[in-house]
Amino acid sequence: MNFTIKNVLIATDDDYTTVDVQVVDGKIATIAPDLDVIGAAVDGRNNLLLPGFVNAHTHSSEMWQRGVMSMLPLELWLAELYDFAPLDLEKVYLSALGTAVETLLSGGTSVVDHLVLIPGQELETIATAVRAYQEVGIRAFIAPLIQDEPLIASIPAGNSVPNNETYFRSTGATLEMIAEAVKQYHRPEEGVSVLVAPTGIQLCSDALFLGCIELSDRHNLCRHSHLLETKAQEKLAQEKYGCTAVEHLQRIGYLGDRTSLAHCVWLNETDIKILAQTQSTVVHNPLSNLRLGSGIAPILKYIQAGVNVTFGCDGASSNDSQDLLEAIKIGSILHNITDSEYQNWITPRKSLEMASLGGAKGLNIADQIGSLSVGKQADLVMYDLTKLSLLPRTDPIGLLVLGRPVNVVDSAWVNGKGIISSGQINTINIDNLKQELFNRSQWENKRKSPGVAQIETHYRQIMDL
Repeated sequence: MNFTIKNVLIATDDDYTTVDVQVVDGKIATIAPDLDVIGAAVDGRNNLLLPGFVNAHTHSSEMWQRGVMSMLPLELWLAELYDFAPLDLEKVYLSALGTAVETLLSGGTSVVDHLVLIPGQELETIATAVRAYQEVGIRAFIAPLIQDEPLIASIPAGNSVPNNETYFRSTGATLEMIAEAVKQYHRPEEGVSVLVAPTGIQLCSDALFLGCIELSDRHNLCRHSHLLETKAQEKLAQEKYGCTAVEHLQRIGYLGDRTSLAHCVWLNETDIKILAQTQSTVVHNPLSNLRLGSGIAPILKYIQAGVNVTFGCDGASSNDSQDLLEAIKIGSILHNITDSEYQNWITPRKSLEMASLGGAKGLNIADQIGSLSVGKQADLVMYDLTKLSLLPRTDPIGLLVLGRPVNVVDSAWVNGKGIISSGQINTINIDNLKQELFNRSQWENKRKSPGVAQIETHYRQIMDL
């Protein structure tokens, strides 16, 4: 895992410079011009070297539903997803491979997979995703998606009779399962970490949150959840707690510097202050928020308040892609219409810092990855600046963030291991993966969801539609 990148372009505080980068035992050893070659020599001419990004929130198995989901708000969209998303372990494996590959080819070297579990095969699901991510070589943060309340609980009751339906697995059994997953699969030194990941206040009891807090504290695990993705969830929090969801999560001790929260669309000023005070991280998922009509998260307010913000693709059926560069672009320029004070707008360089160091902070490993710094692990991506979509030569980072980069990743390393060379994945056979994804799917565009039919009338009443 020793190599030297020669004559590569890197960003300085306000410009660029050409340097050599030595990597020894998987870590960045030296960054300077005219270095001796240690290990293999890598030609970095006409390439830009950046720290790898973090795809800080996704659901890999949604790959099987991308492009076909109806245009619905989240609560109804989930009902459709559940109706048509029966999984088997082979599909879990293939979609995790696909998620890893698409993330890497768009600049990501780490992925947080809020992993949907097959009922009755929960640990096998986790083991299968772990196997896939290790085969590809991406740094994986497995966040098994857990809940202890049924889907109908995610919709405010309003004046209707409360639903007494129970979830198929008890809170205690769920926590025992996660504890066993941590025991078997939490191996940060091998590139796989397990997170505690209650799906959110809409489908989780306080008992589940408190059990996750205890597990997190006992094993020093990060925490990951959805938070206030939709207006319905904002209404639900008031109905359940008599306060905002953020205020409630602070009271029970769930927030903190090891906590990342996906979406965060419907927060008020007090909520934002709480996230800043607790050093919690917001994961911005702009494409799914737009796709599902959830809203535009007030990211500029978060940044101004000192909240750490990073980016996620979200699942591939609420985004229909795992292109991290696309999420970064939309997640940056979208906010130019939310604040007329252009001095607050997100610059391309700020975007890349959010995507790399911001993601590392959210996973409590900013001392290990997230920047081109001597001593950090070599999670690196090199972009080919001779590609048509990165020409003509102007500002390389501006071209990368504001343009539409196509096939621009030349090389990528995770912990010093070469995963991509000359634009090709080294670790798995991509042609085989594409063939398997093709063979196990079929063209379709029309289907009826019984789940949506059951709850749509109530949803429309609650939302005053």
